[in-house]
Amino acid sequence: QVQLVESGGGLVQPGGSLRLSCAASGRIFSIVAMGWYRQAPGKQRELVAHISPRGSTTYADSVRGRFTISRDNAKNTVYLQMNSLKPEDTAVYYCNYYPASTGSWGQGTQVTVSS
Repeated sequence: QVQLVESGGGLVQPGGSLRLSCAASGRIFSIVAMGWYRQAPGKQRELVAHISPRGSTTYADSVRGRFTISRDNAKNTVYLQMNSLKPEDTAVYYCNYYPASTGSWGQGTQVTVSS
């Protein structure tokens, strides 16, 4: 079973930056699309960005121009560079396949944007 392990979250001030990483086990990483998702308190989980196996990217309107998704297939890792963070970006961030696989959610990593 493929495991997805997120890291890199933390507490950051508004306007700051964080880089999230997601390490995947298994041999299919390089041929599947991956996504970053987030869930804020009291809200449904939402798609933030996704990336194709070859690197084509798509972003939610709320993060376009501030976040960048990328991947390193040699390292089985997908990244989310988050700049100009806002309090409304506060959430638990998860990586998963795109579209998401119900059985592949990890623990996520908490991102808190606050002064």
